[in-house]
Amino acid sequence: MSSQNARRVSVESLDRFRGNLLSLVSEKAKTLPGLDYCDLRIEVREKKGAVAENGAEKASSEDYAFDFGVRAISGGRGKSSGFYGRVLGATDLDRLEDVVWDGIRQAHNRAKASASQKSQIAGRYSHLGGSLTSTSLAPVTVCQDTVPAAYTTDPREVPLAETIRMAVDGCKMMQSQGDSIVYAASSASTFLLRELFISSDGADIDQSFAQTEGFAIAICAGTNGNFEHYDFTGHQRGWEVLTDGYSNGPIVLPNFMDFCKKLGADAVEVADAPPLKPPDKEVTVVTNPHFNTLLVHEVVGHPSELDRALKYETGYAGRSWFLKDLNENQLGNQIASPLVTAYSDPTIEGYGSFKYDHEGTPARRAYILRDGVLEEFLNNRQTAAIMGISPNGSARSTEAQLVPLIRMTNTIFGPGQQDPLEIISEVEGGYYIDGHRTPSIAESRENFRITAVKVYEIKNGQLGQLYRDGGITSDSRDYFMSIDAVGNDLRVNPIPNCGKGQPMQAKHMSNGGPTMRGVARLTGPG
Repeated sequence: MSSQNARRVSVESLDRFRGNLLSLVSEKAKTLPGLDYCDLRIEVREKKGAVAENGAEKASSEDYAFDFGVRAISGGRGKSSGFYGRVLGATDLDRLEDVVWDGIRQAHNRAKASASQKSQIAGRYSHLGGSLTSTSLAPVTVCQDTVPAAYTTDPREVPLAETIRMAVDGCKMMQSQGDSIVYAASSASTFLLRELFISSDGADIDQSFAQTEGFAIAICAGTNGNFEHYDFTGHQRGWEVLTDGYSNGPIVLPNFMDFCKKLGADAVEVADAPPLKPPDKEVTVVTNPHFNTLLVHEVVGHPSELDRALKYETGYAGRSWFLKDLNENQLGNQIASPLVTAYSDPTIEGYGSFKYDHEGTPARRAYILRDGVLEEFLNNRQTAAIMGISPNGSARSTEAQLVPLIRMTNTIFGPGQQDPLEIISEVEGGYYIDGHRTPSIAESRENFRITAVKVYEIKNGQLGQLYRDGGITSDSRDYFMSIDAVGNDLRVNPIPNCGKGQPMQAKHMSNGGPTMRGVARLTGPG
């Protein structure tokens, strides 16, 4: 092998080091004094993509990401965690074992220093010291496994010129929907990711993922001002997602040209609609699956993440209406209609799909709400140990160099039994809420305001006047308790930009639900 090829970073590069890295973590790391546990995450991502603006190429790139992260737990009775992460480059390939070993030692030293500080505080301030949480990890099944990526067209085999053409053609397709479109932009990208997870307990997990994504935005001039409309499409598959579309069960994705065509046409239609003048009272609302994608994300998914609920995020992201403290919380309580079930499930298809999370925990469905009762929080091994429950595989990071956070996966409202057209036909007077735009959520997510792409008046069971710049607002519990109909039309949509953490980690996941009917107040412009 030439020196040039030896330094080329690809997903296959990890094959050269896997055995030695396993020895570092499972054997050599155990020689560090007082080490209780160590794990290593290392990944390579090969990606390409392009951006177009107003029908012309704006940017394109073909690159790789290569990084690793280490967690060490040390300190005996006062044990604590230490983390270390680093971005790697091609020149690190020749000395990867030394670089990783240095990271293990640094994580170990940080764990020891933290444990020492924790012991000092516990001895000096008894009340404060007693509030320090343990870094013990709840037990999980230790696995050795290889999980291949699923795709028809390998992302690495797609010419960069093809990603440029896709972005440019998508942009032009939006523009062709009407002369009132004053701005259009689109992007197309695809990547192949490989992750290794190795632990001192003996875990040895090799997972690969293909992912392809399209984005489109159109700004349209209308009688009542400009209207901006944007959306994403994509899936954990190869380039075929954009060329051919993808359909399987609740995931129904058009090809990228059809996606851009509809988005442009919707922007033109909504821009010319009159602004919604909301009634001064609560009304019956029927929300479609695309609107419920954002609703379940903001008002169910985030509050169910146990690091948020345990106040780890309070200073910069808020708390959870599900849990005030360990004694006063909603676990086991009816907080939604018996028709409402919501779960987070990485074992079904979507952006949030995986077999093992970034702690090596096997994935499983976690029921957040079952028949309207709060049943379970999303957790990692540490918070599961605090609560005395089993881990449910919800710890993930956007890059190996960053600390895994508790993240929702494929989080959805479960389907019901009714035909969505029947749900609408039963409404004498109300509104149909179609598509999501912007959320405004309370600090603990106990109430919300979410705007929609379209709002239709319902009269005598039929859709009537279309309005723009509308949405709904409600107390979260009151709204969920008001749900009296749930459709059988479950749809799962990609959400590629969920931000969380400090520093910020923007994570891909999928959310969705069926058509649902409840009671809320409408909101208008402003």
